[in-house]
Amino acid sequence: MITLKINNKQIEVEEGTSVMKAAQQMGVEIPNMCTHNELEHFTSCMVCMVKDQSNGKLFPSCSVEATNGLEVVTDDDEIKESRQTALELLLSEHVGDCEAPCQIGCPAHMDIPKMNRLIAAGKFDEALKVVKKDIALPAVLGRICSAPCENACHRKTVDEPISICLLKRIVGDDGNTVDLNSPNPTGKKVVVIGAGPAGLAAAYYLQIKGVQVTLVDKNKKAGGLLRTAIDDEILPKNVLDKEIDLIVKTGVEFRGGEEINTELFELFKNKFDAIIIATGAISENPEIFGLKAGPKGIIADRNTYETSEEKIFAIGNVLRSSRMAVRSVGQGKEVAFSVMQFFNKQGIKGDPRIFNSRFGRLVADEFAEYIKESVEGQRVLPENGGYSGFSKEEAIAEAKRCLHCDCRAIDECKLREYSDQYNVNQRRFKTSQRRNITKQINHGSVIYEPQKCIRCGICVRLTEKYGEEFGFTYIGRGFDVEIGIPFDEELEKGLTKIAVKVAEGCPTGAISLKKNRE
Repeated sequence: MITLKINNKQIEVEEGTSVMKAAQQMGVEIPNMCTHNELEHFTSCMVCMVKDQSNGKLFPSCSVEATNGLEVVTDDDEIKESRQTALELLLSEHVGDCEAPCQIGCPAHMDIPKMNRLIAAGKFDEALKVVKKDIALPAVLGRICSAPCENACHRKTVDEPISICLLKRIVGDDGNTVDLNSPNPTGKKVVVIGAGPAGLAAAYYLQIKGVQVTLVDKNKKAGGLLRTAIDDEILPKNVLDKEIDLIVKTGVEFRGGEEINTELFELFKNKFDAIIIATGAISENPEIFGLKAGPKGIIADRNTYETSEEKIFAIGNVLRSSRMAVRSVGQGKEVAFSVMQFFNKQGIKGDPRIFNSRFGRLVADEFAEYIKESVEGQRVLPENGGYSGFSKEEAIAEAKRCLHCDCRAIDECKLREYSDQYNVNQRRFKTSQRRNITKQINHGSVIYEPQKCIRCGICVRLTEKYGEEFGFTYIGRGFDVEIGIPFDEELEKGLTKIAVKVAEGCPTGAISLKKNRE
């Protein structure tokens, strides 16, 4: 047996055990990109670096065996910097979007590609579940949103963007509402002041998290400017009332016709565990709230919406004037995360976001590659005009135009996870024009996107181990080396036995399961 120390804790391991595996036996996880539990080590990614405490030298923990008396440090500033650099070098040649540009462009951060896939499959109720995770008023926003998501859509570069708002609208109009019963009550009470789009969204997302919400507005009916400033032809009142009613049915207590004054606000501070101010512009009486304010409105943290006073949050036009209702709805969702973090005595960080790889606009040579997973044709127009919206048949046809730009491995990608953990800069080592994206889809189970590959060699070693006739191999030399099928054979010939195993072993989603898009 070998005795060594890892982070000043002694451990005994069998002779021949790598430092990485020794650390794992202690419960210390070391990040890695090129290791696989069925394969021998292959020093490639250099993300698993640790330090020999005796001489201060860094070494790859996957390929160095533990020795008697070795003392290892697995986490200090120098090690973190080394791992960050290794990840940034890998990202310098990794070409792919984690989240689709439309989702990033949406102020509510809605999973638009997933909605599109479900609509294309005729699964409107499931699509509604996806939409409601991020947008509390889909039928309303489907009629009035200024559609920043469509401006960001990759399909716009090819011909015309996907009609995302009309797709969202039909989901809100025709999808059957899911069971909205809240989980076990938290015992917490929140008052939301203002029943416009921001306040309605905040009330909805807190209520379904088990918080008892009281929604207060000076007007007798909820809706704010949605009710008073938009023509009925564009947003019929029955559509607005239906979506507000669904929010109230979650258990929200709505109190209309209550003017907020200083005395009532002080009462709220004593009665409720948190307060969310969503009144719209407060130019007339900002002193009611006694909070720090500027010329544009109440001053609040841009990520958490915390104001100058503990347990009081502010969202929507009370911060600054905006005509984008989707931004207010998005802030309503986001503030719910902050309030729950406050209740759980966590660090208040707001809506959790993770690293996103982005490559920019498509170029002409890539259009055909993306159309492989889509359909040809211009955007579908509603037969009865824009205000009428899509029929289900039209919606299905339009949703099929989606290029599905999001990564299939978005929830399992090690590169994304570690890039977020080590706060990397994707552009640090970008020195040349990016490679054009190609997609190999001629396989029943998997798809291969070579430009996402980091040359870890896992697929090469797995196909060799399991005796694939062609498998994967290294093609080229030096900096130009790529991984592909020998002799330019098709993907189906390269993976005949272990396609699923190879896809599951890929750390970046370069080789991924087609079913991950279902």
